[in-house]
Amino acid sequence: MPVAISRDGVALSYQTRGRGEALVLLAGQANNHHWWDGVRTDFENDHLTVTLDYRGTGESDKPDMPYSTRGFASDVIAVLDDLGVERAHVYGTSMGGRVAQWLAADHPARVRSLVLGCTSPGGGHGLERDNAVRKSLAQPDRRAALQALLELMYTPGWLATHPGPHTTVGDPGMPAFARRRHLAASAGHDAWDALPRITAPTLVIHGTDDLLNPAANASLLAERVPGARMVLIAGARHAYFEEFRDFAGPVVLDFLAGLMHG
Repeated sequence: MPVAISRDGVALSYQTRGRGEALVLLAGQANNHHWWDGVRTDFENDHLTVTLDYRGTGESDKPDMPYSTRGFASDVIAVLDDLGVERAHVYGTSMGGRVAQWLAADHPARVRSLVLGCTSPGGGHGLERDNAVRKSLAQPDRRAALQALLELMYTPGWLATHPGPHTTVGDPGMPAFARRRHLAASAGHDAWDALPRITAPTLVIHGTDDLLNPAANASLLAERVPGARMVLIAGARHAYFEEFRDFAGPVVLDFLAGLMHG
């Protein structure tokens, strides 16, 4: 598997599949590239899909040092540099959407377009999950906490017919310190002041029933990023991109195709 080296010397494992204009797919907090396994093939006929294992996950180095969403964005640039990709479409979900915000704000020449899925501007302006959700995820019974996470990601009907294993509920090989570093990175995200600097065409997409990252964040982002479009998926929870792939995938592809051919 190819490896890029970050500005501070961290080895970053990345993966490419498909063909066409590059499309970077960014996973959620404490997840590796397998987050995208359920839907990656939807994009491969039209795009060279690029994923990476964030530092602390997968086959990448796992330094015990502070992580940040802005730092993760810099890591993505290292991957694009290693690939020789000048500009890429960027699709980030959950914490990956936070990383994508910094990519577009800090590196506008590298981002052809931006898709922000089930994410938040963070900081004092972002709407946080409520305390009941926090408690359900923090309960000491690990099996119960995992079940709570699954129910935040997917509807009961979908879970009943898709028993797993699920690739969106965390990288099982992560050391505990790296999980804490990822949590701190996502919690510390605040791109509010940077969002108006984004010049890339932007699509904001979110499930209406997302309690892990409340859906009200979608309109905050869409209003803050100049010219952004917003699509809400009725009844979808956090992993809308997988459970509602038959709707979400074409929405994203149509958005990208309009930019390529418009």
